[in-house]
Amino acid sequence: MLRRTWSPGRHLTAQSAMHIVNDGLFVGIYPLLPLIAVELSLSYAEVGLLKTAFSGASAALQVPAGLLAERFGEQALLALGTGWVGLGLSAMGLAGSFWLLIAIALAAGLGGNVQHPVATSVVSRLFEGGRRSTAIGTLNFAGDLGKIVAPPVAGAAAAAYGWRGGFIALGLIGALFSLVYFLAVPEPDRPTPLARSAGEAGNGPGWGIARPGVFGLLMLVGMLDAAARGTFLTFAPFLLGEKGVDAAQMSFYFAVLFAAGAAGKFLCGPLGDRYGNVTTIVVTELVTAAALIGLLAAPAALVLVALLPLGFVLNGTSSVLYASVANLVDIRRRARGYGLYYTATLCASAGAPVLYGLLADQVGLVTALAVLAAATGLIAPLAFAIRRAVEPAG
Repeated sequence: MLRRTWSPGRHLTAQSAMHIVNDGLFVGIYPLLPLIAVELSLSYAEVGLLKTAFSGASAALQVPAGLLAERFGEQALLALGTGWVGLGLSAMGLAGSFWLLIAIALAAGLGGNVQHPVATSVVSRLFEGGRRSTAIGTLNFAGDLGKIVAPPVAGAAAAAYGWRGGFIALGLIGALFSLVYFLAVPEPDRPTPLARSAGEAGNGPGWGIARPGVFGLLMLVGMLDAAARGTFLTFAPFLLGEKGVDAAQMSFYFAVLFAAGAAGKFLCGPLGDRYGNVTTIVVTELVTAAALIGLLAAPAALVLVALLPLGFVLNGTSSVLYASVANLVDIRRRARGYGLYYTATLCASAGAPVLYGLLADQVGLVTALAVLAAATGLIAPLAFAIRRAVEPAG
């Protein structure tokens, strides 16, 4: 009986801890990519393919994960998903060839389908009303704490034991945490069949999406935002390397980048409540495009100065976008709604590095990232089309 008395705050803490570990597992591989590329003689496109295999697999089953959570419960599924990723990463550390690494990355990434749609659905349900955006922003912020910690951990393990040791270290952390989570965290209360969130127009059956056209535009905005983030993070180590940054500095710069991103995720939610979701989206995306150009032009001595604002806006927009999804989906169908949204955005994040990697192989990395900056700037006019539907009331 005691297991059913957890407060929303305690559940938010548990979901935040899960997000820290899950996101840490997925970004901890970034400092390892140049080491893999050197040992296996990979091109930019092949590096992008490895990133796509891992992240793309985590987008393939987002909707089924949401449906399974609605039917069978959430906590065991969350533990299983992150534990699976952890075991898969450990197996990647044992791979003997590029294509075997790709195959294991595909299998490992499947566990990543669970955390984002299921955890966001849980938090949005437990914090209906005025505190929902703040709670989702807190959950989103927690993921970046994992992004701050994981690259130095993976980098330290790689410095001592090579990139294979980095993978194994990340994997063991994920597997052990998932076991503790499964044993400790109870299933939260679920909505009654007649429950409906205030002010939402979802019709319950099916997908429960109140305005499918607006929801589609919101997904398109999210996809462009995710494409910018996924592409930049994949090729940032190579860009920094061209500027003379060594391996030790690389891990530090990634920690700074994700620390700024964590601050962005934490603060952009309240900014959306105060100034409007669309205004926040437009400003952060335009600053992202400008900061990308600034980083391309920055000498090595000014890299850190360029990374701070870039990290803040590159990740901060997502808090506003995630909270906006809840405004368009019935509470009883929230898990599958988030599953649909995350499928689209994660596919964009996973696929974009391959496209930009092919472009970089043809025209150079700097030019490819300049094209990415221009594409990111196109988000601003799209955002205005969803203003009325996603702006907070009043």
